[in-house]
Amino acid sequence: MPLLLLVVLLPLVLIALMPLILIQRYRVGTARRMARPWTATFNVVLMAFSAICFLAGAAVTAVWVPNAFTGAAAGVALGAGLGLVGLVLTRWEPTAATLHYTPNRWLVLVVTVVVSARVLHGLWRSWTVVEAGVYGTPMVLAFGIPESLAAGGTVIGYYFAYGLGVRRRILKWQNRAMPAR
Repeated sequence: MPLLLLVVLLPLVLIALMPLILIQRYRVGTARRMARPWTATFNVVLMAFSAICFLAGAAVTAVWVPNAFTGAAAGVALGAGLGLVGLVLTRWEPTAATLHYTPNRWLVLVVTVVVSARVLHGLWRSWTVVEAGVYGTPMVLAFGIPESLAAGGTVIGYYFAYGLGVRRRILKWQNRAMPAR
Protein backbone atom coordinates (compact mmCIF):
# COMPACT_ATOMS: atom_id res chain seq x y z
CA MET A 1 0.00 0.00 0.00
CA PRO A 2 2.74 2.58 0.80
CA LEU A 3 4.46 1.80 -2.51
CA LEU A 4 1.25 2.39 -4.43
CA LEU A 5 0.74 5.65 -2.57
CA LEU A 6 4.31 6.70 -3.45
CA VAL A 7 3.79 5.83 -7.13
CA VAL A 8 0.62 7.92 -7.23
CA LEU A 9 1.82 10.87 -5.16
CA LEU A 10 5.32 11.31 -6.56
CA PRO A 11 4.20 12.46 -10.04
CA LEU A 12 1.64 14.80 -8.48
CA VAL A 13 4.25 16.32 -6.17
CA LEU A 14 6.65 16.79 -9.10
CA ILE A 15 3.96 18.51 -11.14
CA ALA A 16 3.08 20.76 -8.20
CA LEU A 17 6.75 21.66 -7.67
CA MET A 18 7.44 22.30 -11.37
CA PRO A 19 7.33 26.13 -11.10
CA LEU A 20 9.85 26.04 -8.25
CA ILE A 21 12.05 23.58 -10.16
CA LEU A 22 12.06 25.87 -13.22
CA ILE A 23 12.88 28.96 -11.15
CA GLN A 24 15.77 27.13 -9.50
CA ARG A 25 16.97 25.89 -12.90
CA TYR A 26 17.05 29.46 -14.15
CA ARG A 27 18.89 30.70 -11.04
CA VAL A 28 21.52 27.98 -11.26
CA GLY A 29 21.88 28.48 -15.02
CA THR A 30 22.66 32.18 -14.63
CA ALA A 31 25.03 31.92 -11.67
CA ARG A 32 28.65 33.05 -11.85
CA ARG A 33 30.96 30.03 -12.05
CA MET A 34 34.63 29.27 -11.79
CA ALA A 35 35.88 27.71 -15.02
CA ARG A 36 37.38 24.39 -13.99
CA PRO A 37 39.03 22.31 -16.73
CA TRP A 38 37.93 18.92 -15.38
CA THR A 39 34.31 20.08 -15.04
CA ALA A 40 34.24 21.45 -18.57
CA THR A 41 35.77 18.24 -19.96
CA PHE A 42 33.32 16.11 -17.99
CA ASN A 43 30.38 18.20 -19.27
CA VAL A 44 31.53 17.88 -22.89
CA VAL A 45 31.98 14.10 -22.60
CA LEU A 46 28.57 13.62 -20.99
CA MET A 47 26.81 15.92 -23.45
CA ALA A 48 28.45 14.13 -26.39
CA PHE A 49 27.24 10.82 -24.97
CA SER A 50 23.76 12.32 -24.49
CA ALA A 51 23.69 13.66 -28.04
CA ILE A 52 24.74 10.31 -29.50
CA CYS A 53 22.14 8.40 -27.48
CA PHE A 54 19.49 11.02 -28.25
CA LEU A 55 20.09 10.92 -32.01
CA ALA A 56 20.28 7.12 -32.00
CA GLY A 57 16.96 6.97 -30.16
CA ALA A 58 15.46 9.44 -32.61
CA ALA A 59 16.70 7.30 -35.53
CA VAL A 60 14.98 4.25 -34.05
CA THR A 61 11.84 6.28 -33.38
CA ALA A 62 11.83 7.41 -37.03
CA VAL A 63 10.88 3.84 -37.98
CA TRP A 64 7.42 4.47 -36.50
CA VAL A 65 7.17 8.26 -36.41
CA PRO A 66 7.91 10.20 -39.60
CA ASN A 67 10.34 13.12 -39.23
CA ALA A 68 11.46 12.07 -35.75
CA PHE A 69 15.15 12.02 -36.64
CA THR A 70 14.85 15.14 -38.76
CA GLY A 71 13.24 17.03 -35.88
CA ALA A 72 15.86 15.82 -33.41
CA ALA A 73 18.78 16.68 -35.70
CA ALA A 74 17.31 20.11 -36.48
CA GLY A 75 16.88 20.73 -32.75
CA VAL A 76 20.49 19.76 -32.04
CA ALA A 77 21.71 22.05 -34.84
CA LEU A 78 19.56 24.95 -33.63
CA GLY A 79 20.74 24.37 -30.08
CA ALA A 80 24.38 24.32 -31.20
CA GLY A 81 23.83 27.67 -32.87
CA LEU A 82 22.27 29.05 -29.70
CA GLY A 83 25.23 27.67 -27.73
CA LEU A 84 27.65 29.58 -29.95
CA VAL A 85 25.61 32.75 -29.49
CA GLY A 86 25.65 32.06 -25.76
CA LEU A 87 29.45 31.87 -25.77
CA VAL A 88 29.69 35.24 -27.47
CA LEU A 89 27.28 36.77 -24.92
CA THR A 90 28.88 35.15 -21.86
CA ARG A 91 30.70 37.48 -19.48
CA TRP A 92 34.25 36.22 -18.89
CA GLU A 93 36.28 37.42 -15.89
CA PRO A 94 39.92 36.35 -16.16
CA THR A 95 42.29 36.98 -13.27
CA ALA A 96 45.85 35.87 -12.68
CA ALA A 97 44.75 32.77 -10.74
CA THR A 98 41.23 31.94 -11.95
CA LEU A 99 38.77 32.33 -14.77
CA HIS A 100 35.10 32.95 -13.98
CA TYR A 101 32.18 33.17 -16.36
CA THR A 102 28.53 34.14 -16.15
CA PRO A 103 26.15 32.77 -18.81
CA ASN A 104 23.82 35.20 -20.53
CA ARG A 105 20.52 35.44 -18.64
CA TRP A 106 18.38 35.83 -21.73
CA LEU A 107 19.65 32.70 -23.44
CA VAL A 108 19.28 30.66 -20.26
CA LEU A 109 15.72 31.99 -20.05
CA VAL A 110 15.07 31.04 -23.70
CA VAL A 111 16.29 27.47 -23.14
CA THR A 112 14.22 27.18 -19.94
CA VAL A 113 11.12 28.53 -21.69
CA VAL A 114 11.60 26.09 -24.60
CA VAL A 115 11.63 23.18 -22.18
CA SER A 116 8.68 24.56 -20.19
CA ALA A 117 6.62 25.26 -23.28
CA ARG A 118 7.27 21.78 -24.62
CA VAL A 119 6.24 20.18 -21.31
CA LEU A 120 3.06 22.27 -21.19
CA HIS A 121 2.32 21.51 -24.83
CA GLY A 122 2.80 17.80 -24.17
CA LEU A 123 0.41 17.93 -21.22
CA TRP A 124 -2.15 19.82 -23.29
CA ARG A 125 -1.81 17.38 -26.21
CA SER A 126 -2.16 14.45 -23.82
CA TRP A 127 -5.35 15.98 -22.51
CA THR A 128 -6.80 16.47 -26.00
CA VAL A 129 -5.47 13.30 -27.65
CA VAL A 130 -8.93 11.78 -27.45
CA GLU A 131 -9.80 13.97 -30.42
CA ALA A 132 -7.17 12.18 -32.50
CA GLY A 133 -9.47 9.24 -33.12
CA VAL A 134 -12.37 11.51 -34.00
CA TYR A 135 -10.44 13.38 -36.71
CA GLY A 136 -8.65 10.33 -38.08
CA THR A 137 -5.17 11.42 -36.99
CA PRO A 138 -2.97 8.54 -35.92
CA MET A 139 -2.57 8.73 -32.15
CA VAL A 140 1.23 8.59 -32.23
CA LEU A 141 1.35 11.71 -34.43
CA ALA A 142 -1.13 13.56 -32.24
CA PHE A 143 1.44 13.84 -29.46
CA GLY A 144 3.84 15.90 -31.59
CA ILE A 145 6.84 13.60 -31.15
CA PRO A 146 9.06 15.26 -33.80
CA GLU A 147 8.47 18.64 -32.17
CA SER A 148 9.26 17.22 -28.74
CA LEU A 149 12.47 15.75 -30.07
CA ALA A 150 13.35 19.09 -31.65
CA ALA A 151 12.85 20.86 -28.30
CA GLY A 152 14.96 18.27 -26.51
CA GLY A 153 17.60 18.44 -29.22
CA THR A 154 17.75 22.20 -28.83
CA VAL A 155 18.66 21.83 -25.17
CA ILE A 156 21.23 19.10 -25.85
CA GLY A 157 22.79 21.02 -28.75
CA TYR A 158 22.94 24.22 -26.70
CA TYR A 159 24.73 22.66 -23.75
CA PHE A 160 27.06 20.60 -25.96
CA ALA A 161 28.22 23.61 -28.01
CA TYR A 162 28.40 25.80 -24.92
CA GLY A 163 30.44 23.18 -23.07
CA LEU A 164 32.85 22.84 -25.99
CA GLY A 165 33.25 26.60 -26.10
CA VAL A 166 33.85 26.86 -22.35
CA ARG A 167 36.46 24.09 -22.55
CA ARG A 168 38.19 25.86 -25.45
CA ARG A 169 38.16 29.18 -23.60
CA ILE A 170 39.65 27.54 -20.48
CA LEU A 171 42.46 26.01 -22.55
CA LYS A 172 43.16 29.36 -24.19
CA TRP A 173 43.22 31.07 -20.77
CA GLN A 174 45.54 28.39 -19.34
CA ASN A 175 47.98 28.80 -22.22
CA ARG A 176 48.09 32.57 -21.69
CA ALA A 177 48.49 32.20 -17.95
CA MET A 178 51.50 29.89 -18.25
CA PRO A 179 54.87 31.68 -18.07
CA ALA A 180 57.17 31.38 -21.06
CA ARG A 181 60.19 29.12 -20.56
